[in-house]
Amino acid sequence: MLDLSEFFSIQANLLTQVSRSRSRFLGEHINWNSRLLGIVGGRGTGKTTLLLQRLAEQDQRRQRHLYISADHIRVQATGLYEIASYFFRLGGETITIDEIHKYANWRQEIKNLYDSFPTAKIFFSGSSTLALQKGKADLSRRAVFYTLPGLSFREYLYFAHGLEFQPVSLPDLLQNHPLTASKILEKGPVLGRFRDYLDHGVYPFFLEGIEHYLPKLLNVLEKILYEDIPTVTGIKTAKVPVLKRMLWLIATSQPFTPNIERMSRNLTTSKEYIYTYLDSLERAGLLSGFLPSETGYRLVRKPSKIYMENTNLLRAVAGEIGGKDQTGTVRETFFAHQLKNAGMNVRIPNRGDFLVEGKYLFEIGGRTKGKSQVKDTDNAFVARDDIEVGFGNVIPLWLFGFLY
Repeated sequence: MLDLSEFFSIQANLLTQVSRSRSRFLGEHINWNSRLLGIVGGRGTGKTTLLLQRLAEQDQRRQRHLYISADHIRVQATGLYEIASYFFRLGGETITIDEIHKYANWRQEIKNLYDSFPTAKIFFSGSSTLALQKGKADLSRRAVFYTLPGLSFREYLYFAHGLEFQPVSLPDLLQNHPLTASKILEKGPVLGRFRDYLDHGVYPFFLEGIEHYLPKLLNVLEKILYEDIPTVTGIKTAKVPVLKRMLWLIATSQPFTPNIERMSRNLTTSKEYIYTYLDSLERAGLLSGFLPSETGYRLVRKPSKIYMENTNLLRAVAGEIGGKDQTGTVRETFFAHQLKNAGMNVRIPNRGDFLVEGKYLFEIGGRTKGKSQVKDTDNAFVARDDIEVGFGNVIPLWLFGFLY
């Protein structure tokens, strides 16, 4: 007979610490009635908190809901299937498994649990985006997967300053941006807070102290490079310095247009491996590559531009080697990050900086950014930094942080 009291004790302690008042946007979009659901996302985005907040809403007196972490020594020693199956046989209804990617045989054992207990619910999450992607393929017929990205600027204002705003659709933003911006500004200035977000607002652990934010972010980066990528892809840890040099190269470019042959020479690595490393860094949630807007053969070639996944990572990586990140790259990285995580299709056009949803053309720039590159083009806009309210087809850059 297994003793689950230690797990329930850990659960009770965690529930006393979890915030009940503020939660990530994804919680409202998850179908919690699903029998098997997984939350995928980068390290530090708030997946554990989201699951514990859901658990806190349940009646704890009957002990029908159990939280465990897959990297707990007892889980590793006893076995995930053994613990969960025993819990379900006792009348348990829902088991929540955190850090599931740290359990070697998780995909097979989750599948067996799902098939063996047809009335049970299994919720799981993992910080390794790479590892969870393999699980998507194995459990595609059974599990519903959700992706939790980093905080949007809208969410940052909510978590950091208690300012609550509803998300805005892209068509509504484009059509009504002066009114939308004015309503937001009624609750206070945003440009200073926007600068804070670009520096330290993407991951919710800024709530634990801004002075500790950069060390924690760099620690997340190290874990992805030395643990997640080698474990899942088979890339040897001896090659991690090459991965770091690739990140530094991209973070200090304005922005980075990949030249695989040149990268191969500079990194003394074959072109085949350059492609593999770039793909692994993107699937690990550190980079975002955007394809050209052309169709056909050109579409399946290398990305037209590659950005760091968000501005916080950009500044962390560029700052770690003493480099100064480029303001223009920060602006474009922010725009790409917000639009991509809002579910938009983003491509790189021949004119302008970004083509969104195949019809909206955007040029990104500062206060003095002109319209020359997008003039005489239908559905063309300028996303301009350092302004509070826009006019016509000129829209404040910060406002694109309200899409999710």
